[in-house]
Amino acid sequence: MSLIEAFFLGLIQGFTEFLPVSSSGHLVLLQYFIGVKMPGITFEVITHAGTLLSIVWVFWQDIYSLIKGITNSARQQKLFLLLLAASLPAGFMGVFFISFFKGIFEKPQVVGLMLLCTGFIVFFIARLERVQGNRTLGEMKGKDAFIIGLFQAFAIIPGISRSGSTIFGALLQGLNRETAVRFSFLLALPAIAGATVLELFNWLKIGSWPENYLVYIIGAIVSFISGILAIRIFIRLLAGGKFYYFAYYCWLVGIFTILYLFLKSPV
Repeated sequence: MSLIEAFFLGLIQGFTEFLPVSSSGHLVLLQYFIGVKMPGITFEVITHAGTLLSIVWVFWQDIYSLIKGITNSARQQKLFLLLLAASLPAGFMGVFFISFFKGIFEKPQVVGLMLLCTGFIVFFIARLERVQGNRTLGEMKGKDAFIIGLFQAFAIIPGISRSGSTIFGALLQGLNRETAVRFSFLLALPAIAGATVLELFNWLKIGSWPENYLVYIIGAIVSFISGILAIRIFIRLLAGGKFYYFAYYCWLVGIFTILYLFLKSPV
């Protein structure tokens, strides 16, 4: 793998991981249309670690407060339990239905359809955000967190955005915009960390040690920086009432994918 390829893949991983366009869906389509694919588990571990650090960088104050107050702050203990409750559905789906989801990763037509769904999710987020709820983190209950977690579990399907789904679920529960965004991105920490750990175990089993370390360093740095930019763009567009732009993008890519596969298939 060249340095340019490492830069490109790191850029794609970082941006699509946090923008509501589905990183897994884009990887499937990139593999199908132009033959781009992650060059093995090692690179996946590295780029996922980069995106994980992006969240830590942007939300370091929330994370620091959570870690510091987990033993002596009722507020932070509650937040920890809410994140745990919200992580359960995706963890369950990932452990017991992993083979099913791996099969979907080979079907670009499914990604096209799911991107249309993501477009509607993002469009409704823009509508819901105008009629903003007023519930804060302190008013969240375990039921709210679990429902948001169900939306995150749904986003395991390639083409469904994790960030879009979880924010949509949070807004449906009447949470205000700030709380919905903060909780969604904090919830990404255990999700991405869990995926990274699984990839790390596979990496250790295979023993695919990197030969060109510079390639992996470039991938990690680019995914980290592009991840930070993606989070900033996400928050700015949501605050500026222009979140619906992502809906148009998802519809465009989804319709193009479906039409292309339909016209390509034999009659």
